Amino acid sequence: MNRLLLNCDIGESFGHWTMGLDAEVMPFIDCANIACGFHAGDPSIMRKTVSLALSHGVQIGAHPAYQDLVGFGRRSMAYTAQELQDLLHYQIGALDGICRAQGGRVSYVKPHGAMYNDMMANPAQLRAVIQAVAAYDRSLPLMLMATRDNNAAQRLGDEYGVTLWFEAFADRAYDNAGMLVSRQLPGAVHHEPEKIIEQALIIARGGNLTASDGSTLHLQANTLCVHGDNASSVAAVRRIREALDQQSAT
Repeated sequence: MNRLLLNCDIGESFGHWTMGLDAEVMPFIDCANIACGFHAGDPSIMRKTVSLALSHGVQIGAHPAYQDLVGFGRRSMAYTAQELQDLLHYQIGALDGICRAQGGRVSYVKPHGAMYNDMMANPAQLRAVIQAVAAYDRSLPLMLMATRDNNAAQRLGDEYGVTLWFEAFADRAYDNAGMLVSRQLPGAVHHEPEKIIEQALIIARGGNLTASDGSTLHLQANTLCVHGDNASSVAAVRRIREALDQQSAT
């Protein structure tokens, strides 16, 4: 069975406004995708979240986004390839500086929201993101969505010498291409804890999911995205962690 890393978007509070249960979910994850100030977070939140991750031995990932604080980074925006790379370098560098001040470092990159979705739909944008990571630090893995066929993305990663970590979702439905079903459609999000845990274990075992059209879907993933938005989300993450650990031990 694959050793799936559990990753979680985190550090998304801003000023006196709090979002998510970062302290509660941190003990159960492997990777913390920390907001870098463009869709959420601010320098103090980044510092506190880095400190929390370091205290739990959790890998720190830069979670850069479009410059869209009002829209939480979920609105597509038009950038040139150079502008996109500038955004990434600015945000990765900011988080990396905060990490280094505390004796840590950024160890991977996971784009957020619309930037993430747009790069999966647009090969030219994916190339620009991979180029940005390679230019900043070629040793940093880039996290992106696992689909039915990862080959095209893998070829781009290989071209620039960037390691790719393919990500799957335990609480989302997939279409027959291995893309996430739109949240606007019924059944796009799984809410039942048992179904979420079952899907996590299927992905970890390298088994087959059932796509929205009933076809068989196989995802090759290195990491699983989980959420710490509320108490029930944290409880689900804890059960996924326990289930995966138990599966690994057998």
